Amino acid sequence: MSSLLLMAAGASRAVTADEFEGDPFQTHTWADMRRFFLGEGPVQFDSRVEVLGPAFAEDPMNVPITVSVTALDQVEQIVVLVDRNPIRKVLEYFPLSAAPSVAFRFKLEQASPVRAAARTRDGVWHVGGTWVDSGGGGCTAPTATRKDGTWPQTLGNVSARLFPNSPASGPVQGLSRLRIQVMHPMDTGLVGGIPAFYVNRLSVRDAHDREVLRLNAFEPVSENPVFSFDFPGVVAGGLRIVGSDNSGTRIQSRVE
Repeated sequence: MSSLLLMAAGASRAVTADEFEGDPFQTHTWADMRRFFLGEGPVQFDSRVEVLGPAFAEDPMNVPITVSVTALDQVEQIVVLVDRNPIRKVLEYFPLSAAPSVAFRFKLEQASPVRAAARTRDGVWHVGGTWVDSGGGGCTAPTATRKDGTWPQTLGNVSARLFPNSPASGPVQGLSRLRIQVMHPMDTGLVGGIPAFYVNRLSVRDAHDREVLRLNAFEPVSENPVFSFDFPGVVAGGLRIVGSDNSGTRIQSRVE
């Protein structure tokens, strides 16, 4: 009888254990995503990781997202993940001497949590997120310039501008903003006959050739991507933007 009671107690503990590992969205994909993208280090859900997006994505090929982690100190890396996209990693951002905030647009295949994980210097991943509803299909439809065939005419063109004030939320005041647009079709590889073709690396360097930020982008980032980055104080001109796409095409520009 005692053995049966022990077995029943064990079964009860198994049922009541948190199979979602504390995930506020309670998705069954989170545990595998955490291990695959964040490793086995410590992870905690943290309201200081702000992820802002629309409640409903009217255009699933251009979903605006802003990630701000300015309430945390010593942020070394930010990873953006989408649970229900066929390609879950959207980007990796290394702020270096920039503020830990980034804004961009991405493709959404179906309604999903959109998460940001910020790794601080002590190795802890701090995770926040938001739920974005959508009619879907953003990852498996051809982009506009693929449809009309105009993408080769502007491929790799860069426009960039510095703004003295940033709308980024959080306790940090006096942020300036750098906005960069790169003309590129950003093909996911999930449309028949069109291989994956996307910007995969951007780096911004100052007038002394010191790298001030680095971003690794992946297939779900929207066509002709626009990235917004924030910096403490006023940023002087003379910035250099360098990067590449997954075919080796080089991206270069300057901001004076």
